[in-house]
Amino acid sequence: MRGFLLSRRFVVVLASALLVVMFLLAILSGRPGVCHSFISLRFERGNYTIHGPHRKLLDPASLMSEEPNRMRDKKCTTADIVINQGPTDPLPNGIPTYTVEVTNACDTGCDISRIHINCGWFSSAHLINPKIFKRLSYNDCLVNDGKPLLNGDTLSFQYANTFRYQLSVSSVACS
Repeated sequence: MRGFLLSRRFVVVLASALLVVMFLLAILSGRPGVCHSFISLRFERGNYTIHGPHRKLLDPASLMSEEPNRMRDKKCTTADIVINQGPTDPLPNGIPTYTVEVTNACDTGCDISRIHINCGWFSSAHLINPKIFKRLSYNDCLVNDGKPLLNGDTLSFQYANTFRYQLSVSSVACS
């Protein structure tokens, strides 16, 4: 277990160092708009991107159209659930494994339950506790057995498959 934590920390440190180097290269390249085009690509997809815990890039236009009542009503949205995943050490038989982290990044302090994920025909060669993550039907997976994920909490699991699944939040309920 200690070896896994050390290798995971190494991957996180390496990834962070690469992001810093890429950012510095973009700034030092002297080309105007490099950083701006990176951020605007995020907005064109129509969803919010979180770069770290509780850090959201917000499109000012969407704030005017959909967010005014949110601050007053303290409602949660699918954008408050952040899914991060990355490769981990493969199984002994060589099947790639991936670690998934599902985080409640609600900035209004909301607890979120009934988190459903678009997951295709999700399957894993590594057993996953169904109370943490299970496929209900095609493209519908349930997180935390439908129970609330408290504000700021992260739930994680590993799966093993020959390819990485594109996981995205399909629906949530405010607790």
